[in-house]
Amino acid sequence: MNYILITGASAGIGEVFARQLAEQGNNLILTARRKEKLEALATELSTLHNVKVETLTADLATPNGAKEIEQQITKSSWKVNGLINNAGFGDRGSFTELSLDRQLQMIQLNVTTLIELTHRLLPNIQKTDNAFIINVASTAAFQAGPNMAIYYATKAFVLSFSEALHEELKGKGIYVSALCPGATASEFASEANMTDTKLFKAGAMTAEAVVKKSLRKKHKAIVITGGKNIFGVWSGKLSPRSVNRKLAGWLQA
Repeated sequence: MNYILITGASAGIGEVFARQLAEQGNNLILTARRKEKLEALATELSTLHNVKVETLTADLATPNGAKEIEQQITKSSWKVNGLINNAGFGDRGSFTELSLDRQLQMIQLNVTTLIELTHRLLPNIQKTDNAFIINVASTAAFQAGPNMAIYYATKAFVLSFSEALHEELKGKGIYVSALCPGATASEFASEANMTDTKLFKAGAMTAEAVVKKSLRKKHKAIVITGGKNIFGVWSGKLSPRSVNRKLAGWLQA
């Protein structure tokens, strides 16, 4: 029996991944910090779709989080043929004004834990068929972001890492994809203090639409969701970086 592991599964894009994958008949391992929400979601999905849904409560913003997840999977002898590295957060504000601890936690969760969990689980994933990894990046990955400097930088790392891993693993039958959504209606926006920005006021995609495209295109190295976002990324390639970063800063005002 194979499972798909989803991090940050208790809300937002992670929860929608869980719902759509369960509807498709996949067995799931859901992980997040909020035990009650995870267990309620697991019960709902297993009842509705007759799939196995396991839960692991862990704080992946801590240095031991990824190791705890891997140890529990090994102990339970679960086979993992899909990994969705969705857990992550952002915060709006200048680099000097935001808490250093919070920004270091952002790097830990958005980058270090993603790398560690992927590395720890790949030996397991490589033993299965039709395996895939989806790393949730962002359209923020394509330029610098004043007033969200660390968040944009972490997503640039995720994009670059995912592209490289895509090339390394595609010959072994493992698809690696970087999902790059733009503004998305989810819990992330309020947690990142972004709901009042020009970016979100201009309109946000639903998490359901973002996840649907990600799963449909999971064989592609980069998946950008929404025509407006695709246009923005490609037009940014033609603009000077000085213009792109100023525009990013303006959209977050």
